[in-house]
Amino acid sequence: MAQGSIVAGCLAPHPPHLVYAENPEQNEPTSEGGWEQLRWGYERLRKSLENVDYDVIVILSPHWQTYVGTHFIGVEKCSSKSVDPVFPNLFRFNYDLEIDVELAKAIHDKAQSKGMSVKMMTNPDFRVDYGTLVSCHMVRPEWDKPIVSISSNRSLSYYSVEVMQEMMLELGRSTAKAIEESGKKCLLIASNSLSHRHFVTETNPPEDMSKEHITSHAMHLWDMKMIELMRAGKSQQIIDEMPEFCEQAIAETDGGALTWLLSAMDIPEQPAILHGYGTIIGTGNAIMEWPCREWGE
Repeated sequence: MAQGSIVAGCLAPHPPHLVYAENPEQNEPTSEGGWEQLRWGYERLRKSLENVDYDVIVILSPHWQTYVGTHFIGVEKCSSKSVDPVFPNLFRFNYDLEIDVELAKAIHDKAQSKGMSVKMMTNPDFRVDYGTLVSCHMVRPEWDKPIVSISSNRSLSYYSVEVMQEMMLELGRSTAKAIEESGKKCLLIASNSLSHRHFVTETNPPEDMSKEHITSHAMHLWDMKMIELMRAGKSQQIIDEMPEFCEQAIAETDGGALTWLLSAMDIPEQPAILHGYGTIIGTGNAIMEWPCREWGE
């Protein structure tokens, strides 16, 4: 069997506003558009990936929060409606997706062998979180690839960002090893924003772009610093500065997805591609791609 590989790693933010603005048939609310800079960024990412051959999307979302270990969806089909608890007026999304249970179990077993607390989620009525759905839809709206869905174990709630980060580094290594042994080509997605201090009131209509901006200059500076580190291939520095970034920028990276992604790619020194940056209700969102498939060429 051929050795499996990671074809690309992506930072793919998941504000439901992006799906709302796209008006896909799966989503009930309709909009007049909005947040075009980010939507065009996702277009550029999709263009970059359109001729890339891969079998599975592996995604970690901070909105599937588990407080006893890391969980993996372990049912082959998930079909239901996802309603965003904060923005039900924007996101009521009907989904029908396939799970690669074999690969999910392989990652689960690798992580377990390294002493991590893990569990396969086998509830057939489980509702997939909106972070997973938004990121997957914006990256691959055809929904023609199976996914592996990984939870955020929220160990920072009991311990600290540093402890969470160590766990995500190990989970990343276990993910990479399981993919290698699977023989499958995988696209990895970290589903999170960068700075995450957001507005507390909603504009009318929500897609009124005259009201959209970063919440503060400090948040802007942090976002730009992290993006420049990614573009410069300084992944280890990102890891080193992650605890301060999470604290100072209220960053959604506290869920561990970006650390997991960088670890699975072996803390790359190759530069990431910036496809787009923009704000949504004041939060900073970057669409980044690490084109791992090109690094061996």
